[in-house]
Amino acid sequence: MSKNDLASLFKNLFLYEQALTHKSWVNEHPGKRGSNERLEFLGDAVLEFIVSKELYARFPDKEEGYLTALRANLVNTINLSEIAKSLNLGQKLYLSKGEEETGGRTNHSLLANTVEAIVGALFLDSGLGDVEKFIEEHLLSTLDKKLAQPLKDSKSLLQEYVQALGYPAPRYEVVEESGPDHSKQFTIAAMVNGDSLGRGRGRNKSEAAQEAARVALENVMQKQLKE
Repeated sequence: MSKNDLASLFKNLFLYEQALTHKSWVNEHPGKRGSNERLEFLGDAVLEFIVSKELYARFPDKEEGYLTALRANLVNTINLSEIAKSLNLGQKLYLSKGEEETGGRTNHSLLANTVEAIVGALFLDSGLGDVEKFIEEHLLSTLDKKLAQPLKDSKSLLQEYVQALGYPAPRYEVVEESGPDHSKQFTIAAMVNGDSLGRGRGRNKSEAAQEAARVALENVMQKQLKE
């Protein structure tokens, strides 16, 4: 498939157009069609399932922790937004004038969400087989490159991302401890420039911090950071 010929994958072009429809456009054009948010919800689950299944099959000797880290290195806002750029999705999006004027066509989070919506739409349109081909071509094809580099956990990925945006390294704050001493649960907030971008729970502080970083990484381009 040509990277600029995404529409040719779809039998139902309405699904394709809906996958490209941001909620801001719907607000300006009421009654025409819904936003891509439901498709994004579906595509997120389909994408994680296919990548998880593929990694499980390719690495039969690897433990869960390794597979989780590898999946995080593949399925994240940065990588998905790069796929969107390669497919020129930013220029194809249906956005409101306000969203476009504030940089919506190059917004990393918005672009990543659109890729998830495309996956959801393609799943409804053609089934799992065509979605697997799409993910293999545009995401899993980078697997060897990822394997040639040290795997990064969620905390490392978050730090790399926010510092690339010019913000200081994240801090992790314990906001709650619960349970008896032999079975404590910790809740930790990932703080970036004074903002809490995600919370995580775990049996120890390290586990909770990793979960907080994972949540924050998904949220980081959706939340306005303080100057």
